[in-house]
Amino acid sequence: MTHHSSPPSRPVAAGPALPHAAVTDAVKRGYARYTRQSGAWLKGYEQRGGRVFCGAGCFGCCNMPIRVSLAEALVTAQALTDTEAARMEAHARAVISNARSAPDDDTYVDRHRREVGYCPLLNRETGSCSRYDVRPTRCRDTFSALPARYCAAETWDDMPRREREEYRREVARTPGTDGEVHYIAPLEHLSEPVWAAAAKAMRQQWGLEAWGDFWVLTTLARDAAFMAQIGRGDARGAWKVAQSRGLAHAAVLEFARA
Repeated sequence: MTHHSSPPSRPVAAGPALPHAAVTDAVKRGYARYTRQSGAWLKGYEQRGGRVFCGAGCFGCCNMPIRVSLAEALVTAQALTDTEAARMEAHARAVISNARSAPDDDTYVDRHRREVGYCPLLNRETGSCSRYDVRPTRCRDTFSALPARYCAAETWDDMPRREREEYRREVARTPGTDGEVHYIAPLEHLSEPVWAAAAKAMRQQWGLEAWGDFWVLTTLARDAAFMAQIGRGDARGAWKVAQSRGLAHAAVLEFARA
């Protein structure tokens, strides 16, 4: 997990994204609210005997595909150095390649975790996120109520039937889970207002919503031509720009009119 901080490197502002402060500010307020609310919930959870297994150096979930709003992607994009942005783009292109060839959603997710691999913002030596303060919602609300080994991509496939049955029983009796998987459900639900705030801000400022893969959208958020089309509320024009960059695919980029 990436719920621990590390000193950020010096950011280089992404010029094209800066005019959209009304959108990014809504997300930042949502993040701050989530931090307060999740902190209070976790305190009560631990007082009731609950346990969170996420901690410093743990990154078992950092190779999961992540869906975000363009509003969130802008927050991350503005904090990246040029070097970090280049690594994000390389990752985005691997995502697109996977999306084009995966025959179904399950294969897409599995190949993302095993082949596309870990987020380029992860420091594999320390297990920390280099852009912790601007990580997206899904990185903020994913907490494990069971040991972190269950977060690794290969654990379930390598688990014998008896252990799978024991896992299901353990999840069912562990407070805070949804009874199906080992992640803490109330902390995921607390993040829903962030998405709602992002959607509202995008509709109000742009007349459209844009959602998709974290690395694809973060790369496009730094593209002046793409953001110019977004600012005009022109979803078709934005798609054409993404297409010209080789970053357009229905599985990882979608628009909705206000």
